[in-house]
Amino acid sequence: MNILDEIRKTFQSEINTLIGVCDSLDESYARATELLLRCSGKVVVTGMGKSGLIAQKIAATMVSTGTPALSLNPGDGLHGDVGIIQEGDVILAISKSGESEELLNVLMYVKRIGVPVIAITAKTKSSLAQAANLVLYTPIESEACPLDLAPTSSTTAALVVGDALAMTLMKQRGVTPEQFALLHPGGNLGKKLLLTVADVMRSGEDNPIININQDVRHMLYEISNKRCGAVSVIDEEGCLLGLVTDYDVRKRLEEDGDFFSLPITDVMNSNPSFVNSDDMAIKALEVMRGRESPFLVLPVLDRVSSHVVGMIHLHDLVAKGL
Repeated sequence: MNILDEIRKTFQSEINTLIGVCDSLDESYARATELLLRCSGKVVVTGMGKSGLIAQKIAATMVSTGTPALSLNPGDGLHGDVGIIQEGDVILAISKSGESEELLNVLMYVKRIGVPVIAITAKTKSSLAQAANLVLYTPIESEACPLDLAPTSSTTAALVVGDALAMTLMKQRGVTPEQFALLHPGGNLGKKLLLTVADVMRSGEDNPIININQDVRHMLYEISNKRCGAVSVIDEEGCLLGLVTDYDVRKRLEEDGDFFSLPITDVMNSNPSFVNSDDMAIKALEVMRGRESPFLVLPVLDRVSSHVVGMIHLHDLVAKGL
């Protein structure tokens, strides 16, 4: 047996199934999407066995893209969990054969309370199809399994149908990247769109600052004590006058043997880049990396008062996953 040939056969079998399902799309899919969009409650996705696992994934995808949904195991449903289904919900039921006993028994309860059912099935004359308000036909000539037994092509078809419904609903709801980020605050997109400089910066006692009238000894102490590799130089009002980094100190030490007699103005960069505390953290990262010679720190200013309120370090952004 050529292993790669067998793997390719599985891929091709499932690809052929998806092509067949795509070719069979009809107005039922459009009506199903409209029904889901009008749903005033939640979408309850259900199925037994492997179809149940697909139901879990479809429900998770819908929830993460703006459609309230949950998955229900029909077996658990028959022992009390069916109570989660309420008026205003829509059922999305998955079964290749359409004859899953547990699923059909759950639908008996569903029909009594008047909740509409959308079926995903390969059998348009099955008991499930007869009980459903809408049938999404997924023709399956054969499973990718060499025995034509293990759910493979059929579960892939159901999964893609669920994805297609979720993505169409997402677009119809007009979900923006910002709204998507709110649903994924721990993800990379969420961090980029939600995390502000104020969430990341070193502030208060951890903010390295020094008054312009203090000497370089105090400046060195502040740089060393706050362990940020830099210090913001401020005036009496707390506004930014300059920035001194480790690099600036090393450079001046090499150039001037009488370093400790220098005023801070001779050491600092009097025109440093900075960000505001309400800027997005990703902007700070872009500013740091945007120069030909990237730098590691940025003073943080309050947008209204222009006072120095913090310092942001590249390592802080890295630690937050940016």
